[in-house]
Amino acid sequence: MSAIQGKVVAITGASSGIGEAAARLLASRGAQVVLGARREDRLEKLAAEIAADGGTAICQKLDVTKREQMEAFVRTACDRFGRIDVLLNNAGIMPLSPLESLKVEEWDRMIDVNVRGVLYGIAAGLPVMKKQGYGHFVNIASIGAYSVTPSATVYCATKYAVRAISDGLRKEVGSDIRVTQVSPGVTESELADSITDEGARQFMKEYRRISIPASSIAQAILFAIEQPPEVDVNEIIVRPTASAV
Repeated sequence: MSAIQGKVVAITGASSGIGEAAARLLASRGAQVVLGARREDRLEKLAAEIAADGGTAICQKLDVTKREQMEAFVRTACDRFGRIDVLLNNAGIMPLSPLESLKVEEWDRMIDVNVRGVLYGIAAGLPVMKKQGYGHFVNIASIGAYSVTPSATVYCATKYAVRAISDGLRKEVGSDIRVTQVSPGVTESELADSITDEGARQFMKEYRRISIPASSIAQAILFAIEQPPEVDVNEIIVRPTASAV
C-alpha cells in the first residue's frame, strides 16, 4: 500500500504544470486530491480524468490572492474529507522583465500570487493542522530562491521570500507539522507565457531549451509526502542534469 493512501492533499495552481502533474501522480497513489485554480474548466476536466482512472478528486475555483477564497478552499477539503493532511502551495506566475522596464503592475501581481498566496495558504491551513495535531505544507519555490538572474529580479525576490517563509514556518510550528520547500530548476510549464517583455521572452526561450517535465517535480513532492511522520524533508532542489544553473 502506498504511504500516501487516503491522505487528503489540497493543491493550488492545479490546472496545469506542476500542480496538475502532482495531482495526477498523488491521486494515482491513493491520495484524495482537492484541486484549486482560477481556470475552473480545466479543474473540472482534470478531476473527471482522475476519477475515470479510479482516483478521488474534487475541485474548486480559487484565486490565491483572495484570502477568503483560500479559507473556503481549505474548508471545502475539511468538509468533504474531514481533515487536510497536505497543503501544496504551488500557484505562481513569472512575468519576467528588467527592472528598468518598470512593469510595476506585473511586480505587484507576482508579489500577490507568489508571496501572499503562500501566506494565505498557511493562514488557512495552519489553524486546521494545529487543531488536528498533524499536517504538512509543501511550498513550491524555485532555483530563483538561491540566485538572481537578470530580468528575473522581482520573481527571484518572491521565491527568496517563499524560502524564508518556509524556513521560518518550519522553526515555528514545532514537531507536529512538517514543512517542505521544493525548488524546481527549468521545468516545462506555462509560466513563461505570461512574459510580456520581448527581451525577457527571448531570453527565457533560450534558457528553457534544456528542461525537465513537470512530472519530475511531482515525483519530488511525492517523495517528501510519503516519508514516515518522524521524517521531515525540508528542501529539495530539482534541476535538469544538463543545466549549469
